[in-house]
Amino acid sequence: MSRTTTSRLGLSRRRALGLAAIPAIGLGLAACGGSGFSEDGSGASDGGSAGGSGDGLTVLIGSSGDAETKAVQDAVAAWSEQSGTAAEVLVASDLGQQLSQGFASGSPADVFYLSTDALAGYAGNGSLAPYGDDLSNTGDFYPALIEAFTLDGHQYGLPKDVSTLALIINTDLWEAAGLTDADVPTDWDQLTAAAQKATSGDVVGVTMSSEYQRIGAFMAAAGGELVTDGTATANSAENVEALTYVQSLLAEGTMKFAADLGAGWGGEAFGSGKAVMVVEGNWITGALTNDYPDLKYKVVEMPAGPGGKGTLQFTNAWGIAADSAQQDAAKDLITFLTSAEQQIAFAKSFGPMPSVTAAADQYAQEFPEMVAFQAGVEYAKNPPSEAGTADVVADLNAQLETLTSGDPQAILDSVQTNLEAALG
Repeated sequence: MSRTTTSRLGLSRRRALGLAAIPAIGLGLAACGGSGFSEDGSGASDGGSAGGSGDGLTVLIGSSGDAETKAVQDAVAAWSEQSGTAAEVLVASDLGQQLSQGFASGSPADVFYLSTDALAGYAGNGSLAPYGDDLSNTGDFYPALIEAFTLDGHQYGLPKDVSTLALIINTDLWEAAGLTDADVPTDWDQLTAAAQKATSGDVVGVTMSSEYQRIGAFMAAAGGELVTDGTATANSAENVEALTYVQSLLAEGTMKFAADLGAGWGGEAFGSGKAVMVVEGNWITGALTNDYPDLKYKVVEMPAGPGGKGTLQFTNAWGIAADSAQQDAAKDLITFLTSAEQQIAFAKSFGPMPSVTAAADQYAQEFPEMVAFQAGVEYAKNPPSEAGTADVVADLNAQLETLTSGDPQAILDSVQTNLEAALG
């Protein structure tokens, strides 16, 4: 998930997951999956509107930096040599804008990063090819990831990677607070106890960003979600219980949002030693390596709630333009890029978690520190991706900033009304 600075990563993740998410948040989670930002850190040529070319394929990506750009370029070049089909990778400076320009001009990129928040709009106006309907390998992917790119019974993208939320613990601060491995929280009661014991002076027990793309993990653990099978369920008893629990931590001062600690995102608050624990996604590992190389930490699964284990996951897919004249070649390229072997290569190059189950064992062996993130894929829930829901989530995020003094039921009632209008 090659992040060069904490502030840059924090902004990109919040934008990517807010959708899209990962996170107010508007571009493609890499975030979400594990990459897919719209920034160009590579120096690669900007594709403009990235129109498709005659006999070859154009591949438009939003890259997190040099490592991701090179990894995709190398993979596409390998496929091109193997298939005999020319292909060019273009790095977008603004992925959403350039995709829209290409669709509007009738000459879009053939293959591109597709975020969950963009799915409904592009599918609805006929810009996307539902190519997944024609493939037999969709069963190789985690079912919830396939679901994230399925709309009205049609499958519009093969997920290129995945990110989940987990609990990250600063082991030095943990031990300094008198906590041991036996205190690692596996449920909400234990999280409350650990946060109380870890809070001391200017250091709080736990932190995270004040947005649904983090707090939603508690909703999932309570057994709730904002949208269930196309129906708004924002003000369910489960979601109210989740917000009430988070509010209780905020009220007693054992949790503070990252902004209230003077940080741009949870990773910064955690890395700078202002919190013992943080709820974040697997992109945090690269940021900690880059910005806080001496920090010692471990990653554990999100504590279970009344509904059992729960977390959120974020993903991007490979999309194909409906107007592409290279449909068969595009599907062949995407099949290559999403193979277990290639996804492991991407994981080694720039960090995303594979979206196919066949890569799970090898990934766990090669990245043991990421096992807790990987485990979450088995039970994670997707943020809503239906048309209009991104605006509702953005409004929810604004309300969550005042959760400490707010009314969870009232907040969720307003979200319910807005979601019903959007979905209706």
